[in-house]
Amino acid sequence: MNRRSFIVQLPFLIALPQVAEAAVNNFNHQDDFAGSITPIGRVLEMEGWYVWCNSPIEGPDGRIHVFFSRWPSARGMGGWINSSEIAHAVAERMGRPFVYKETILAPRGAGHWDATTCHNPHIKFVDGKYCLFYMGNANGKTNTKRIGLATADSLDGPWSRPALPLLEAGAKGAWDDHCTTNPAFLKHPNGQYWLYYKSWNNNDYYNSPDPLIRGNRKYGLAIADKLEGPYERYSDNPVIDYSGKGGNKQFEDAFVWHQDNQFRMLARDMGVFNHDVGLYMTSVDGISWNEPTIAYKALSAYINEPPAPKWLKRYGRLERPQLLFIKDKPAYLFGTAQGGKFMTASSFIFKID
Repeated sequence: MNRRSFIVQLPFLIALPQVAEAAVNNFNHQDDFAGSITPIGRVLEMEGWYVWCNSPIEGPDGRIHVFFSRWPSARGMGGWINSSEIAHAVAERMGRPFVYKETILAPRGAGHWDATTCHNPHIKFVDGKYCLFYMGNANGKTNTKRIGLATADSLDGPWSRPALPLLEAGAKGAWDDHCTTNPAFLKHPNGQYWLYYKSWNNNDYYNSPDPLIRGNRKYGLAIADKLEGPYERYSDNPVIDYSGKGGNKQFEDAFVWHQDNQFRMLARDMGVFNHDVGLYMTSVDGISWNEPTIAYKALSAYINEPPAPKWLKRYGRLERPQLLFIKDKPAYLFGTAQGGKFMTASSFIFKID
């Protein structure tokens, strides 16, 4: 079996009962996201590849489609910035194997805004079409990361690819003048198109006195009256900024949705609690967000895995949280984690009760 037709069976990993019970007891509040998730296990373990950024969606026939980024394992973990492509896998239903179908977006080469990487897929069904928000860059570095939008009438494509990014970086000196990346999108109940994005400042990145602190990640909001834009920055950006908490606290990998008259967000923590957990936030208006609680713990709280090999520095951490909705309700949490059968990285899934 060659890698392009590689099929992985869905392993069901066993939760640690005492830790799972503690997790439930620790989050008895109104929006108890952490207490609602049950680990299922890894999928999309692909020999020769790192798998990252798993964005799921239910198709009109009930099949489950996942759009994910991957890059050759020979490039190491850092290959996401200069060698990533976006691929498509399908399962007949949850609990069945995900089968790799094809790569749908690959770096286009010199002269294109997404010349050297395609990453951060975020799939949505909007206005009768499938919308794949993603990040590309032009030079294999962070300073040309930009958000783009590919569209298709079917989850099986073909995908119409943009000539230009959907959102450029901010003006020189602005908080977001370094890049636009990690898109999170929703169609607002008022009919507008809201795009949340991560960025930081060039001066903070290049002139930091601490080599371990390269800027502070914040989230901004851009709003459009049409899906294809233009997207205008919200006047009081960034809408979430944890730099005032001290200790270079920050976050990334936001996922936003609207449920029960409330805006909700999942994200990866970068020091608010610790780097191994997820964050959960709510908002009445999608702009002013409540203080975060823990959305999920480190993977060691849910499963037993072998010790980390020396080349995996983010081992035990769930990143890029994305939700699968079934009948318009959050049903599964997809993330990504280093490790797995080939000690690279793969998708990891939780069921939402």
